[in-house]
Amino acid sequence: MAVKLIADSGATKAEWCLLDGKKKKTFYTQGLSPYFLSTEQITTIINKELKGKLKNVLPAEVYFYGTGCSNPGNVSNVKKAIAKSFPGSKVAVNTDLLGAAKALCGNNKGIACILGTGSNSCYYNGRAVAKNSPGLSYVLGDEGSGAYLGKKVVQYYLYGTFDADLMDRFNASFNTTKTDILDAVYKKPLPNRYLASFTMFLAENRGHFMVENIIEDGINDFFFHHICKYGESWKLPIHFAGSVAYGFKDVIKEMCRSYELELGTILKKPMDGLIKYHR
Repeated sequence: MAVKLIADSGATKAEWCLLDGKKKKTFYTQGLSPYFLSTEQITTIINKELKGKLKNVLPAEVYFYGTGCSNPGNVSNVKKAIAKSFPGSKVAVNTDLLGAAKALCGNNKGIACILGTGSNSCYYNGRAVAKNSPGLSYVLGDEGSGAYLGKKVVQYYLYGTFDADLMDRFNASFNTTKTDILDAVYKKPLPNRYLASFTMFLAENRGHFMVENIIEDGINDFFFHHICKYGESWKLPIHFAGSVAYGFKDVIKEMCRSYELELGTILKKPMDGLIKYHR
């Protein structure tokens, strides 16, 4: 059986699994988003953070599912980077959305959603992404994502919308200033990751009405702008993958109930489903 290397990459973190028969080994690198990283930078990350861990094993096949890979130019750049790192390997590069759909639905039809650092969704026909409501990235969209929710946390803090209790909790959790925040968002690389890091504040302060409002409003925005756009949503189960979906699954369950939708699987990460699919 050919040795396979599978990658599931978000904007923050990439999970890799080496499949050699019944054996599997998992590795992690930073996220490889071609929107933020050049071909050379992606190659460097793979060589520095991954290749040494593989101990000279050269995979015959590499299946990469990643954020930003709906753009043909980005796909080409990622494929070139992987080919440089693993010469002679058969390389397939697809969207993280297709990876999530395969992991969540297998060969069955369903609505597949990603709520991680970014967000996305699709109607999956059992073979391919048949319909896609675009996420538009963190500036214009990404409703329900870590970056979207984290942006709300920062807004509430900078506008002074949080009550005194939450302001104190925020200051205790983050040693930062308005200048630091604005510099990180507008001048430094990977602002989406930075904004998503504030989602932890929501997870740590569940129960406070302002925190619950941010979570519920953000996830409802995702349902309204994306899931509700698919006529298939009321005929098929709605599946979710990603750290935000998993962390706030109670809100997702309640949202599905209120929209009268059938909730399917919620996975923290798609890799287990992708291993099953590619085996």
